[in-house]
Amino acid sequence: MDLKTASALHRLRLVSLIEAVSFLLLLTCSVLKRTTDFDAVPVMGPVHGVLVVLFLVFLADAWNRAKWPLKRPVVLFVLSVLPTGGFFADRMLRRETEDAVVAAHGRADVPAEA
Repeated sequence: MDLKTASALHRLRLVSLIEAVSFLLLLTCSVLKRTTDFDAVPVMGPVHGVLVVLFLVFLADAWNRAKWPLKRPVVLFVLSVLPTGGFFADRMLRRETEDAVVAAHGRADVPAEA
């Protein structure tokens, strides 16, 4: 894999974690809205929505660059819909991201033939 693929996987992994945290915060805000006077849903809703859109854009980019079969992005999308699924997506992507970085650096260390 090249460095752009490694970068795409890293971005996807990062946004999946942030999206998972925002999902949990949104659920917490929803519960608090119904049980107390605290109402942060109008703020957290759009924040989480933007993060979901970013996740989908980065998922499409990683799918295109890593040449995954259809099953992989579908599983990652389903995980993004589950409240703690982003943490599992991070775990799935961690090894692949590390391998991509090592492969990209290994390829960059080899001098080009003249």
